[in-house]
Amino acid sequence: MTTYQTVNPRTGEPIAEYTLLTSDATDAAVARAADAHESWSHTPLEKRAALLSRIAELHRERKAELAHTVAVEMGKPVTQAEGEIELAASIFDYYADNAAQLLADEELDVSDGGRALVRTRSIGAILGIMPWNFPVYQVARFIAPNLVLGNTILLKHARSCTQTGLNIASIVTDAGAPEGIYENLLVSSDQIADVIADPRVQGVSLTGSEEAGRTVAAQAGKHLKKCVLELGGSDPFIVLADADIQAALDLAETGRFNNAGQACTAAKRFIVHRDVYDDFLAGFVERTQKWVAGDPLDSSTKLGPMASSSGRQELAEQVDEAVASGATLHVGGTVPEGPGAYYPATILSGVTPEMRAYGEELFGPVAVVFKADSIDEAIRLANDSRFGLGSSVFTQNPELANDVADRLEAGMVGLNSLIRSKANLPFGGVKASGIGRELGRLGLDEFANKKLHRIA
Repeated sequence: MTTYQTVNPRTGEPIAEYTLLTSDATDAAVARAADAHESWSHTPLEKRAALLSRIAELHRERKAELAHTVAVEMGKPVTQAEGEIELAASIFDYYADNAAQLLADEELDVSDGGRALVRTRSIGAILGIMPWNFPVYQVARFIAPNLVLGNTILLKHARSCTQTGLNIASIVTDAGAPEGIYENLLVSSDQIADVIADPRVQGVSLTGSEEAGRTVAAQAGKHLKKCVLELGGSDPFIVLADADIQAALDLAETGRFNNAGQACTAAKRFIVHRDVYDDFLAGFVERTQKWVAGDPLDSSTKLGPMASSSGRQELAEQVDEAVASGATLHVGGTVPEGPGAYYPATILSGVTPEMRAYGEELFGPVAVVFKADSIDEAIRLANDSRFGLGSSVFTQNPELANDVADRLEAGMVGLNSLIRSKANLPFGGVKASGIGRELGRLGLDEFANKKLHRIA
């Protein structure tokens, strides 16, 4: 296949057709990125930071255009898309404003005389394989630290968000990026395997599914390339007996249904202490009924379509199988008639381990609510998952909150809060949720040469 179409998930109609790069064109892009590394890595840091600042400005200046494209290509409500773009701009600002501090030499103690220091330096051209669910933010958190570090970028965006990817590439170019430091790749999976294998490429970062993560990790490992993987999540949302129920409900509905539930760190499994279970469930159902699907280009819409009909079909099968096996459906759960990949905000309870909805990630607007008889059972349920990305604990006892957080098998824990990305906070998980971290200092260090200078 040399061409492909993008599809509007609201209507099911084609948007545009694109042509894949040839193998020769892909090789030329890799060559440009590799060749540009020498000059870009030795460009004064203040100039690299200035480029990021200008990229941030252009994200804000073109926010309306970007948000419209995101809404059309993957169905995200336009107001949520605008918030995503602001977050992306803040990431570029963070790395621009803090570059000198983040890249400062680190002095080490030397007991036998002399000095030693660690310098943080770039390693070369890095490949990023991006997802469709946050098509602007995910790119920012990959390219901002690497560009300020001095690496160059090869970027393969999700096919369904091709125009968004092209818009971002235009922003980088218009900000004044030198040729070769950012190459946008419209390529196939087979071509990506060739890029990973190319000795001129020094690492790969993927945000995507478990299956894609396994494939990329195997390819990277075969060629001794560093990889960072941000994969799936099935985040627990633990509500203990002394929690502020209304505050928890406020976050439960947005944490589950924003972006039509299509977020790796969306709250997905609601584990509620038996003493407050009935009140929480009743309030959750009442609030969920107000999440009515609409046109993502309408500023009043909170729930748009899912990004694809195939994703909706997978979700519907998971829900239908759970209900057929004895789970209770409280609201939603029926595929609506009409065009588009819409699926209603849905709540299930009574989900048991033999059901798909227990162990699989539900990547759409479906919440599963569990009753826990004790704190220990709540923690056991939370950890009974192959995923370990984010999590939340709701209690008015700070000591208890920290104790529960310490026992959770997750890369991130929100205490009386959701996991919300910020430029200076590391993002990532454990177990099947991935390898490595993005954002903050840890994200910058992933594709860095931590070079020791030993001075006699």
